[in-house]
Order: sequence, then structure tokens, then C-alpha cells
Amino acid sequence: MHAPLKSLQTVIPADVSARNAPIGAVRAFLTLLVVAHHAVLTYHPYAPAPKAFAAPPILWTAFPVVDPQRFGGFSLLTLVNDLFFMSLMFLVSGLFVAGSLRAKGAGGFLRGRALRLGAPFVVGAGLLAPLAYYPAWLQSGGAPSLAAYAKAWTHLPFWPSGPAWFLWVLLAFAAVAAALDRLFPALVPALGRWTQGAARRPGRAFLVLIAASALAYVPLNMALPFGHWTMAGPFLVQTGRIGHYLVYFLAGLACGAAGVGQGLTDPQGALARRWWVWQILPLPAVAAAVATFIIAFSPNPPPKPVLDVAGGLAFVLACASLSFAVLAVFLRFVRKTGPVGASLQANAYGVYLTHYVFTAWLSWLLLPQVWGGLAKGLAVFGGAMALSWLTTMALRRMPLLGRIL
Repeated sequence: MHAPLKSLQTVIPADVSARNAPIGAVRAFLTLLVVAHHAVLTYHPYAPAPKAFAAPPILWTAFPVVDPQRFGGFSLLTLVNDLFFMSLMFLVSGLFVAGSLRAKGAGGFLRGRALRLGAPFVVGAGLLAPLAYYPAWLQSGGAPSLAAYAKAWTHLPFWPSGPAWFLWVLLAFAAVAAALDRLFPALVPALGRWTQGAARRPGRAFLVLIAASALAYVPLNMALPFGHWTMAGPFLVQTGRIGHYLVYFLAGLACGAAGVGQGLTDPQGALARRWWVWQILPLPAVAAAVATFIIAFSPNPPPKPVLDVAGGLAFVLACASLSFAVLAVFLRFVRKTGPVGASLQANAYGVYLTHYVFTAWLSWLLLPQVWGGLAKGLAVFGGAMALSWLTTMALRRMPLLGRIL
């Protein structure tokens, strides 16, 4: 992920930094959504009952702890989140790539990404994920023994990496960007010239994004089972969305090539000025996506090809409209970053890396409490945010970790 906004402010003029403030706020907001998503899955109304640790499908990788106290509203929150938040995360991650390529060259850019993404992936998959999933082992009936847990873990058919999957995929996309820049040095500047016009015509960029993501997503959605993941050791990715995520990353690269705070991300552009229009578009798109999801699990669903095409197009439309709606609101209303916002932005990467340990363990510790799913979900979210935030602040005081986080 790109460098924290706080460090960027030391090398760019104040007026440019102010134009970057909405993007930093979007990144912090997405981090909050990620933590909230993982905090409330324990209380999801359709969370599966705990099973034996190695029994397929190994659903505890998505639901490390399952509480019998549920809250129905969390199903809508997680469904809407899943429609867009990781896609927008890839787009935001791509925004500063063009500037890094210009400043460091393809080789220097890739070396920097390898340190900032590769090392945290190793720690996240190798240490934090097993720590986060230990409550899943206990709830499945496993003995409270680290040796027994380690033996069961190493005999799994893959290595669950938790949220760290995002890091290796982002590193792979960075390699794609570096290769494109090395092979076609005029490509990124040309993309910047084209996306400069998005300040006046964001609708054109919106339609291009929809078309590109539909081409990348719908055919794979038709060819693969619903929700299929590719798993090779710790390298996990939702197979049907890999092309879609690449499209969003490259869209971020193209928009960032015009300059962050210019083109589509111009706080004075048409997207920000007509922000309220972009809040209307997600309503029918999300409704269509939810309806398709319900129909898919109805007693008499339509034929799979029809469902795959309809569901794929609904996902693509909902994802793009929600992403543009979020960007429009932050571009319109965020003009500066206060001390709390600046701290969250500076620590957002570390919060993303560490929060899963806290959401899993807090959910486990709250199992005996009879508070109800809503209260427990809010408590886990608040506790995980506070603990991961404070942990990151402490880790960033160490010189080497401060460079990475």
C-alpha cells in the first residue's frame, strides 16, 4: 500500500498535501470498514456452526469465531461491504503508483514495494494469521495446546493467511505496473493525459471502469463455482475477482498518473460538485445485487448461466457506483485532516495488518457474555480498532518498522 499521508506531507507542497486529504480520508475509512467487517462476522445471522478443524469446507478461515448471539443487520453491512470495499482499496492503492514510478523508476519502485508489502505479508501470514485463528481451533474442539494446534495447522491443505492475502496480490499488481512502465514508458503519461479530463467528465471514467471490470469479471464468474478461492500455500485470492481487482488497481494507476488531486480526484471537479447525484446511483445497483443474491439461494433459482451473468453485472455496477459515491463524498467534504484523522491515516496500514488478531480474540473472550449480537459486534469493533491502532503506534516507533508501517 502507498506511504502514509503523514510521510507524504514532508516531501510535497502544502497545497498539494491539502488536495490529497480526501484520498487519505478514503483510505482511513476503508480501513474502518475492513475492521468492522471482520468484527461483525462472528454475529452474522448466517454464520456457519463450528465444525472439526480440518473438515471441508474450512469455513473458519472466514468465520474464526461463531457466536450463537446474532444480529440480522450485520448481514446487510457485510454484503454491501463485500460489493466494493476491497475493490476500492485496490483503486486507492494504485493512485500513487505513477508518482512513485516517476520518482524511483521501475526497479526502485518494485524494490520499495517488496519491502513494504512483502515483509508484512510474511509476518502477517506466518505469525499473525496463526495467532488470529487459534480461537477457531479452540471453538472446533481442539485441545488448548500449542503443539496440537501447530500439528493440525501444518496438516491443513493450505496455509490460511487471513487479511494478508491483499498484500501479496497488491505486490503482484505492483510488478505488473513496473513491467508496463519498463516495456511501454509512454503508457503511464498517456493514461494521465486521458484521465485528466475526468475532472470535467467523471461519467466517462465511470462507464469505462464498468465496461473493463465487466469484461474481467463476468466470464470468470460464469466459469467458476460461486465464491471460489485459489489457494496455494499462503497465497490465497478470490479467483473470480482477480481480474476485476487488477482493473481497479490499473484504474487507480491511470487516475493517479494525472496527479493525485487532479482529474477524477480533483476536489473542485465535477465528481465532487455533483456528489449528491453519485449517492443515488448505488441504490438500484445494490438492490439488484442483493436481489440476485437472494434469488440464487431460493428454492427454484434460474439457470446458472442466467444467474451468473445477472449476478456478475449487478456486482460490477454496484461496485463501481459505491466506489464513486464514496470518492464523491470525501472529495466534496474533506478539506483538511485533523489530529485524529491524521493519526488514523498514518497508522491505517498497521491497523489493517494487526486488527484480525484482536477481532478474533475479542470475539472469543466475549462468547460467555449475554449482550446480544449488536452490542457484542460494536464492542469487538471498538476494542479491535483501539488495540490495533495503539499497537501500530508503538511498532512505528521502532526505526525499521517505522519505515515499513
